[in-house]
Amino acid sequence: MTGTPALTGDGPVVVVGGGVVGLCTAYYLAAAGLPVEVVERRGLGSGVSRGNAGWVCLSHSTPVPSPGVLRYALRSLGRPDSPLYLRPLPDPAFLRWLWRFWRSSAPAAFRRGYAAIADLNHDTFDLFDGLREAGVATTLTRPGMVHAFLSEAEARHHLAIQREMAEGHYPMPDDITTGDEARLLDGALSSKVRAAYLVEGEGVVDPEGFARGLGEALAAVGVKVHENAEVTGFRSGTGRVTALRTDRGEIPCSAVVVAAGMRSPALLRELGHRLPLQAGKGYSFAVDLDPAPRHTLYFGERRAVASPIGTTTRIGGTMELSGNNNRLDWRRIVAVALASRHYLGRWFDDPDDLVSLIRDPWVGGRPFLPDGLPVIDRLPGRENVFAATGHGMLGVTLGPATGHRLAEYIRTGRRPEVLAPFRFDRLRG
Repeated sequence: MTGTPALTGDGPVVVVGGGVVGLCTAYYLAAAGLPVEVVERRGLGSGVSRGNAGWVCLSHSTPVPSPGVLRYALRSLGRPDSPLYLRPLPDPAFLRWLWRFWRSSAPAAFRRGYAAIADLNHDTFDLFDGLREAGVATTLTRPGMVHAFLSEAEARHHLAIQREMAEGHYPMPDDITTGDEARLLDGALSSKVRAAYLVEGEGVVDPEGFARGLGEALAAVGVKVHENAEVTGFRSGTGRVTALRTDRGEIPCSAVVVAAGMRSPALLRELGHRLPLQAGKGYSFAVDLDPAPRHTLYFGERRAVASPIGTTTRIGGTMELSGNNNRLDWRRIVAVALASRHYLGRWFDDPDDLVSLIRDPWVGGRPFLPDGLPVIDRLPGRENVFAATGHGMLGVTLGPATGHRLAEYIRTGRRPEVLAPFRFDRLRG
């Protein structure tokens, strides 16, 4: 696709947002020889990138709005222990978002979204290899992912769906492992696990460590990073942004990338555009287990996860649609811990024990658009402003692919074909 070149003038490309998506975009722009600066209102990797499960995976890279998901969410009303928790808000914008979310859960829409993510994700592990070879401390390991189930029937059903969706995009096992042998796939699994299967090659990173590694790589090539700096507005002229206004003063720019997660809608409103983001709140915590998982683990019936990150295990889960806030509901932490106990054994006896056993309880508002896809595009009517947000639970997985392709778009003015499904104008209406 042809288009107007984004870059004119001598100023830097300013990336707003110091999470994995923003840092990857800044990295690939700098690697192409462009002057780059990053503005982050807190510290690098301090937002949603900090507490997530760190998965780099192909087998779980799907849009959240899938067939049947809204019925499942409606059954969660009044049940704060549900893996998918919906708390309706008296807000017309939230209700419109739910309606569009429901429309996107139709089978045909889900398959289109899945195919778009799979195409963008195609080179993900190659890109991680390239980052490592260039000296970036990605922290990536590829232990594979064990899907564990309490029911053999549920395991077979889940594997059948995944095999159908994979369609050659990534390798899947032919069958499940059942009975006591299922526990042999990972020594951390409990005797309640009656079926499991391993998807080989799936990866995990320490998300804080990855963000730190990207920040160090940017500093090494002279990229200026403004931490604890708040963007308050823009200076514009003739369809272009010429500077960002921050609480520390103005930063002249040749182009802008808004990759600020749930902060993005407020910034884009300053430029005349609305972005229907909602926070899909997720919870996690760290705990020392003995034995600790060797793989990333997916707990099928309870939709919780566990990741070996450094010397600890990070356990996480839930999708909470309760508005754009970061309030930590301790009941949700307890619910995730109780869900994990079915698969990991009784690593605690009483919920009151959790206060002393777990570390770093975390909640984060992962940015979701109603169709479950990110927006990775030039802002309509703004020649040199780009948005890269709405990645939901896939920010770490899709960060390098997003940054690599968006940097290409910014450099050339031509949208890569793989980014066509992530256009901004699909959100109109």
